[in-house]
Parts: sequence; C-alpha cells; structure tokens
Amino acid sequence: MKYDQKIILKNGKEAWLKNGEIADGKEVYEVFNTTHGETDYMLSYPDENSFDAEEEGEFLKEKTENPREIEIVARIDGKVVGTAGIEAIGAKDKVSHRAEFGISVLKEYWGLGLGRALTEACIKCAKEAGYYQLELNAVAENSRAISMYRSLGFEEFGRNPAGFKSRYSGFQELVYMLRIL
Repeated sequence: MKYDQKIILKNGKEAWLKNGEIADGKEVYEVFNTTHGETDYMLSYPDENSFDAEEEGEFLKEKTENPREIEIVARIDGKVVGTAGIEAIGAKDKVSHRAEFGISVLKEYWGLGLGRALTEACIKCAKEAGYYQLELNAVAENSRAISMYRSLGFEEFGRNPAGFKSRYSGFQELVYMLRIL
C-alpha cells in the first residue's frame, strides 16, 4: 500500500509521511528501539526487538507491497521521527474485516500533532484497504493518547486489568479501542 503526504506541524516544521522502504530499515530500527525505551506504554522493550536493521527494511518493503497493510514513516528535516501502521488481524474470513493499528513517535516530537496525523493517515489507509474496523490497545494511564484516539472516533470496547506486565510498574491495564470505518 502506498501513502505520501506532507503536513505542517504545530511548531511550523514540515513532516513527510510516506510508506517505508528498504532503505529506511536502519533508521526505523533505531527509532523503534529508542521509542520503545522512552515510554513504558509500548508492547515491547528495545531488547525484545525481533528484527535487525536489514530485517526491518524487508518488513517495510513487504508492507509497501501489501495492498491491505502499511507502515508509514514520518520524517522531519530528513530524519525518521516516528512510524505508524495497520496490519490485518488475520487472514481468515471471519476476521478479514478487522485491522490493528500501532504507532510510535520519538518523545521530543510529542505534542506537535504528528501522532494525530499518523493516526489519521492510518485510518484513511484502513478505509482504502476495505477494512470495516480499526483496533488498538492503549495503556489506561496513557490519557493523552486515549484522548486523541477518542477525538478521532475510537471508542472503548473493553479493558484488561493485567494486559501488560511492566518491568518497572507491575501490571498495566489495557484499554481496547476500535473505530468503525
């Protein structure tokens, strides 16, 4: 799936949102590891990254070639500062209408509207790919993210009080959210 858009952030900087390519693998790998170490709200820790830089490039290529999935890379001043993507819940007919959304943005770029723009881009891509609903999980303490998701039409459909087990703070409640497309 292809995506290519330039936006202006709250600080006046231009961000370029486009599907990832093999050449982005090393930078995306490094940003993944950084973002997953900057907050305890992500699914994994940097030392749990199952890809190396080359495998990350292949992953990005596969997402670009897949008509129903995408990994969007956000660049500011030529530097990768975040990613977001959609992935099919599964290939079986009974779940073929559902996609999962994930996002990560370097902490120094929080609050500029980049997360919102990446989320809106993924909503658009999910619609174009023919999905009926887009789903995500958010740590309940992450009120800023949950507020943004709600403002974009996501609704809570359940909670798991021990959804994550943090290395630092113990169990974290997960909020399950979805948006009908």
